[in-house]
Amino acid sequence: MVVTKASDWTGDLGTAIRSAFGELVVGLPQPEPTLSVSQIAPNAFGSMTNISRNILIIGEGEKEDFYIKKNVYAKPQTIIYVYGTDDASIIKVFNEYKNEIISAYISSDILMTQNIFKAKQLALSQLKTLEEIGVSFTIPEEFKTVKDTGDFLWLRQHLTSGIAKTGSNNILVYSIPLEEESKVSENIIPIRNAIGKKHIPGSDAETMYMTTEEAYTPQTLETVVDGKKAFETRGKWEVKNDFMAGPFVSYFVVDKKHNRIVVFEGFTYAPSVNKRASLFELEAIAKSMKIQ
Repeated sequence: MVVTKASDWTGDLGTAIRSAFGELVVGLPQPEPTLSVSQIAPNAFGSMTNISRNILIIGEGEKEDFYIKKNVYAKPQTIIYVYGTDDASIIKVFNEYKNEIISAYISSDILMTQNIFKAKQLALSQLKTLEEIGVSFTIPEEFKTVKDTGDFLWLRQHLTSGIAKTGSNNILVYSIPLEEESKVSENIIPIRNAIGKKHIPGSDAETMYMTTEEAYTPQTLETVVDGKKAFETRGKWEVKNDFMAGPFVSYFVVDKKHNRIVVFEGFTYAPSVNKRASLFELEAIAKSMKIQ
């Protein structure tokens, strides 16, 4: 929720904010913005509205300023303040910190989601692959085991809302040897395709299997998971020779201590419905990773 004057919201400042927050999430088949955004005037910002979870307060002052406060009026809550000496100054400060602003809101929501999952989480001791690999996650108890070989795990959560009542969220976990760290990112797609062919069959196991959609180029970015260097990849999957498809997000985490890469992949199958929320939940689970 953006707290600013209506005249600013309909002007260049509002355009800058909507443009930054409205950037489309990579890999989704339907266009969905990174953050959903609304505006409220400063004189309407009071006890009924200040309990929102994520708030951006825009204002004019004697100097340019930017800072973040937590849990001011509610918990959990992230309030970010952006100040400038005039409209042009405010836009400059916002553009300077927009990536940090977006990251702060997403990180806050990930932590909130993980805390929700902790209340009713899956008992990991029953999953031999996680025991063998020596890795743990905060996973909701709604996920059920599809395959657990000791070196490869596939969990599935059936989606029951909307028209996608046959849809699902899926988690894959496995590890591979770390060979050349400089070549990890370029090997991500070949590795996931090989895993899909071996472990994720279609309705005809002989001719159908999951692979990366060739018509869409995945995006890989360097990040940090469990304090370790990792590569986040977002793209689209499909079942070869079939009509199933959807978005995926994967994390290749470099575990130098054990000379390996720990892989988490989340993928969603939910025909005809928006998938941002489902993929976000999978991202939250991935970022709860703890390697022994």
